[in-house]
Amino acid sequence: MSLFMTNEVEKQFDFAQVGFDIEKTAEKVIVAVLDMESCPFEVEVNLLITDDKAIQEMNQIHRGIDKATDILSFPMIIYVVPGDFSKVEELGASAFHPASGELLLGDIVISWEKMLAQTEEYGHSLKREFAFLIAHSMLHLCGYDHVEEEERFQMEEKQRQVLEKVQILRNS
Repeated sequence: MSLFMTNEVEKQFDFAQVGFDIEKTAEKVIVAVLDMESCPFEVEVNLLITDDKAIQEMNQIHRGIDKATDILSFPMIIYVVPGDFSKVEELGASAFHPASGELLLGDIVISWEKMLAQTEEYGHSLKREFAFLIAHSMLHLCGYDHVEEEERFQMEEKQRQVLEKVQILRNS
C-alpha cells in the first residue's frame, strides 16, 4: 500500500505537538479498511490535509456546495456492489498505477480546521477524529455511501468495526 500525503497547513499547526503520527495513523486505518473489505490488491491512496478555504473551493467545484466540509472523497472506481473488487481487473490498465501496479483507489481531502472543531464538538481526541475521517473516506473509496438510511447504518457499523480493530476508540 502506498500513501501519498500532502500537508498544506503545516505552517498553521504544529504537527509535532498533536500527540500522534498522522501518517502512521492514516496507514493503520487504511490497511484495516482494506483488510475488512478483503481487497485483493495493493493500493495507492492520496491524502491531502488542507484548510477550510481550500476544501470549500473543492466542495463548490466538485459538489456544487459552497461551504467548508470536514472531508471529501474522490474514488477512482465505480463499484456495482460496494466493497466488491471482483470486477476491478475488467477496468484495465487505467485502474492501476503503471509503475507500481497498485490499484488507484482515490483521493482523501481533510480540512484540518473542521477536524479540530469537530474534536471539540464531539468531545473526543484529535487522533480519534482523524482516524474516523480516514475510515469514513476509505469506505467511500471502496464504493460505500450514506445517502439512504440503510447505507448510513452500514457505513456507521463498518466505521465502528475499523476503529475498534485499530483500537482508536472514542476515549482514545
